[in-house]
Formats: sequence, C-alpha cells, structure tokens
Amino acid sequence: MVQTLSIDQTRDMFLKVAEAVIGSKELLTEIDSQIGDGDHGIGMSIGFTAASEELRNKQWSSVNEIFQTTGMSMIKSMGGASGVIFGTMFMGGVKGLDPMKELDLSTIAYIWGRALTAIKVRGKAELGDKTMIDALQPAVEALRAAVQASKSLAEGLKEAEEAAAQGVENTKSIPAKFGRAKSLGERAIGYRDAGATTVWIMMKTMREWVEGALVHE
Repeated sequence: MVQTLSIDQTRDMFLKVAEAVIGSKELLTEIDSQIGDGDHGIGMSIGFTAASEELRNKQWSSVNEIFQTTGMSMIKSMGGASGVIFGTMFMGGVKGLDPMKELDLSTIAYIWGRALTAIKVRGKAELGDKTMIDALQPAVEALRAAVQASKSLAEGLKEAEEAAAQGVENTKSIPAKFGRAKSLGERAIGYRDAGATTVWIMMKTMREWVEGALVHE
C-alpha cells in the first residue's frame, strides 16, 4: 500500500491538483461572483496553469522544490491577494525545511500545518472569517488526528477532504471579514467562500490521486 510519495509522485499529484482546479474555473468563478469580485476562478486557473508548466519542464531533487516552485509560479502569474495567499500556502509550508525526498502523511500534515500558520500571519484571517482558512484549518486538524491514529495516507487524505468539505459548508452560515464580500455584511450569509472551495478541491484531488496510485500498485 502506498504510504509515501516519491519526488516524481509528488509532482504528478500536484499536476493533477492543478488540472482539477483549472477544470473548476467556471464553478469557482460562479461562487465568487455571488459575493466577491468574480475573478477567483480565473486567477486560480492562471496560477495553476503557470505552476503546471514549471512542474512539467524541470527535474526535481526534492519535494520542497515542488512546493516552492508551485507557490512562486502562482505569486508571479496571478498577482492580487489570492496569488499571494495561495502562493504563501505552498511556499510557507516548506520554508526553511531541510530537503525531503519523499512525502508521507505525517509530513503532509506538518507542511500544511506550517502553511496554515504562514497564511494567518500574511493574511491576518482566522477560522470563522469566511476565507480559505475555514477549509484549510479543519483539513490540517484532520490530518494531524489521522497521524496520531496511525491512519494510512489514503485514509488521512480522505478525512482531510471531508473536513475541508464541512468547512466550506460552514462558510455559508457566516458573514465575511475580508474582500468585497465584507461590505455585504449579513447578505453574504448563505453563500460559500470560493477560496475555501479551492482548498477542498485540492484535498479531494490529492485523495483521488493517492487512491488511484493504490489501484495501480
């Protein structure tokens, strides 16, 4: 059973994540148009397209480089708050870490945990502010719990996906504290957050990729 991902497998997984987010462009744009600027899907598509091109065209010597390059590609290509925040998620997760040759559930939990901290420092948002943190923090907590329970890689990612999905659902019941949606006040209630939805898509796709790798072992 696949419990660790090699450098190449990590790259392939993130290429699949990029493909999934790009394929969700219309959905994310629709969600963001309801209470935001309507450009989230477009921005994510641009950022992950740039990241995909970088990931495909180089040989990688560590997992860290894959995270760093993905994040930097998003910051450079997207601009704006979403580019900075999602770029920080990838780059902040591995900043200062020794080069890693593989990725397991414990490492994934550790990296996304550091990413969560980096985003909070950069964006000043917390759980309950109707942002991507409302999906990422529950996902991180689920990953950590799965590590403590000695769950498999696939099981841990599935629990992270489910926690992120619930986090997205929770954003419907709260007003926004950031972005254009902030000005809507209570009128933003009833709508999910686009950034949180993107995090859920990422977790879902990571789980699907790992399950696919198990099938082809």
